[in-house]
Amino acid sequence: MNKTAIGVDFGTSNSTAAFIDGTTPVLVPLEDGKFDMPSTVFFDFEDGQRKYGRGAIEAYVGDTEGRFMRALKSILGTSLEDENTYINGTKVAFVDIIAGFIRSIRLKAEEFCGSEIDTVVAGRPVHFIDDDGGADRKAEQTLERIFRAAGFRNVAFQYEPIAAALDYERAVRTEEIALIADLGGGTSDFSVVRISPAGRNRADRGNDILSTGGVRVGGTDLDRLTSLDKVMPELGLNSRLNRDFGDGLITIPRHVFVSLSTWQKIHLLYDKAVMREVKDYLRLSESPHLIERLSHVLHERLGHRLALAVEAAKIDLTDAPATEIDLEAVERGLRVGIDRAGFDDIIGRETRAIQQAMRTAIGDAGLDPARISTIFLTGGTTAIPAVRQALLDIVPDATVVDGDRFGSVGIGLALEAGRRFG
Repeated sequence: MNKTAIGVDFGTSNSTAAFIDGTTPVLVPLEDGKFDMPSTVFFDFEDGQRKYGRGAIEAYVGDTEGRFMRALKSILGTSLEDENTYINGTKVAFVDIIAGFIRSIRLKAEEFCGSEIDTVVAGRPVHFIDDDGGADRKAEQTLERIFRAAGFRNVAFQYEPIAAALDYERAVRTEEIALIADLGGGTSDFSVVRISPAGRNRADRGNDILSTGGVRVGGTDLDRLTSLDKVMPELGLNSRLNRDFGDGLITIPRHVFVSLSTWQKIHLLYDKAVMREVKDYLRLSESPHLIERLSHVLHERLGHRLALAVEAAKIDLTDAPATEIDLEAVERGLRVGIDRAGFDDIIGRETRAIQQAMRTAIGDAGLDPARISTIFLTGGTTAIPAVRQALLDIVPDATVVDGDRFGSVGIGLALEAGRRFG
């Protein structure tokens, strides 16, 4: 049986896979004819099955009893990559959960290609963890172990923005100095690359990669900040508690609300110790109706539903000047308004961090921003108007090229797989 090498872009929010058919990169339809698949897992307690992608989201919002998980890539480079979680009373390693998700991608690709697949070029961010080389190396080693557990015998890596550059290079007719901006759910990565028609045929592109850089800030961070600013106050954040002993009031601790706003930490709140803590908050609260909402969210395990509502509002603000965050699952009629100006303020510090990472990448290439001829944008976070404008402000004279937000990296990884493995 023929074996095929593929490229897999395992993303924090969405994932894709692609292969080379002759000389043409082809994205694999991973789910219902769609090329991108949400990086989500749902453990269905009713039928004992794991569901992935949109099927996982549908099962979760459809009130099927089970456990929903998302943004699993975010554990890489943190202590969670060595830890376990309990799924319906059974201990399961986080890396095994990710391996199951990637295995589902491999099997869908094999079905589509009609051949066995044992080789992969996987995408990786420029930095899993900022300013920690040891944690970064360990994260890549963990990701390699995950891909091998998913059934790949040969595993290679390429930086995600370099992969996006390979996709863009297919269309160029003259030599360019391009700034590749790949802003995803978990990281914002940049590469300054010399691209040209002749470059497409060179096996060694080391001299054409002028710099790489990035920062561990992405779309899920913007979701977290929006949730803390707009949603969590409706559940009691910033409210006041009476002291158990003595007079006066104290501000409610933030840690429950921070975890409830963070995709990969939501599941940690559904245990008895947290429930007892929230029960104490209710007893002491000056705003018990807010803490009752918080208690309801935890008892009904609605955390991911709130996170999905925040993400939906963020996406709405890409085109609309204002929208509402739907909190009907918490309380009938509960909705929170948010406009684009307010959202821009909420994400201001992170937007500046992304902008600074791009400036640094250009500086590391030894270039003035005016030397950048093209800025190539990919990744869902590039759709956010304030973030997009922050990047364009650095290179105002560059030609702006919008790549496939969810497919460019996967296509580039397939091109790299074809180059390395034939």
